Amino acid sequence: MQHQELGSSRFVSTLTKNTVALILAGGRGSRLKELTNWTAKPAVPFGGKFRIIDFPLSNCINSGIRRIGVVTQYKAHTLIQHIQRGWGFLRGEFNEFVDLLPAQQRVQETWYQGTADAVFQNLDILRQTNAEFVLILAGDHIYKMDYGQMLVAHVRTKADMTVACINVPINEAKAFGVMSVDENDRVLKFDEKPANPTCLPDNPEQALASMGIYVFSAAFLYEQLVRDASDPYSSHDFGHDIIPYLIDKHRVYAHRFIDSCVGATDGTYYWRDVGTVDAYWGANMELTKVVPDLNLYDGQWPIWTYQEQLPPAKFVFDNEDRRGHATDSLISGGCIISGANVRNSVLFSDVRVNSYSNIDEAVILPKVDIGRNVILRRVVVDSGSRIPDGMEIGVDLEQDRGRFHVTDQGVVLVTPDMLGQNLHHFR
Repeated sequence: MQHQELGSSRFVSTLTKNTVALILAGGRGSRLKELTNWTAKPAVPFGGKFRIIDFPLSNCINSGIRRIGVVTQYKAHTLIQHIQRGWGFLRGEFNEFVDLLPAQQRVQETWYQGTADAVFQNLDILRQTNAEFVLILAGDHIYKMDYGQMLVAHVRTKADMTVACINVPINEAKAFGVMSVDENDRVLKFDEKPANPTCLPDNPEQALASMGIYVFSAAFLYEQLVRDASDPYSSHDFGHDIIPYLIDKHRVYAHRFIDSCVGATDGTYYWRDVGTVDAYWGANMELTKVVPDLNLYDGQWPIWTYQEQLPPAKFVFDNEDRRGHATDSLISGGCIISGANVRNSVLFSDVRVNSYSNIDEAVILPKVDIGRNVILRRVVVDSGSRIPDGMEIGVDLEQDRGRFHVTDQGVVLVTPDMLGQNLHHFR
């Protein structure tokens, strides 16, 4: 097959049509602290109206991959509800679907034991798709990526497995799978979350890290999952077990994210792991810039989601000391800014901010009610919270530490439980 044919849109379309994607969305995301006490990380809201899971799902649809399984496990109700309501537009008669794959003990009497085991336990469902390629995705990162280009690279190199990768600072590499490659990007070494990461040969300040995105030739994947499942010493994880085993025996290649990311300019790209409260707050704050690195207004590569039918955002009162307005902020549908000042903030759907309150550098999740004379600075307020009149958060961090979670960077996480508002009753 000629190189020109490999790059043609028709060839890419054929590849994506012959691919099934699995999004691993079963994790808690414990580094987000109390924000994931009642929902899985992929269901956490992001960017004013989306949820984290919407980004890999939208990447699949925009890439032409319309057969998708979402693997769920930890506290998946919100995630399942979101997918049922927002992602039911694909047509089964055209062999398109977004299927939910909860842990069902299909193979053995255990829940999903690792990332590879989560795929193995759905092997019978995967085989029924008759797919030629399987794309494995993490459900908890924010980015735009054309998976079709990664599939082309997989075919071009005649790989058995292809791993998407990015450069990360060496001091952050301990949180990733770190790889070494040859001049053709064939993977020579892979260490999952190493204590002493291997740096790039030409840059001691950076390492080559796995994004948790894998392409497999389908028959090869099924063979390896069966082999791994029978290994009593395996933890049944792609990073810990599958990739290290394959490197010396099969063709494993790295795929540079810069070659398939959408919206890259001047060699830069957008990819965020919002796995900590600081990272989550920071990624939302970036969206308030005049020209943010992540373009949510891109009609060529839209991010799809489910959104309730809500009235437009409303700003009321225009008195000298009581003016409802927002600057450098994202304000979603159903919000009412009633005589309050909002700056550099992201307000999700159905938020009410009452008179004389000042909100600055805040991420306010859906259905939050903020009382009068409230001050919020550098906060993340969880869904359903009611902030009482006169409360100040983010002003005195020492006081905040006694009632809320305060991060190393001074961001305050506020949840209904911390406010004594128990939304989840068991007695």
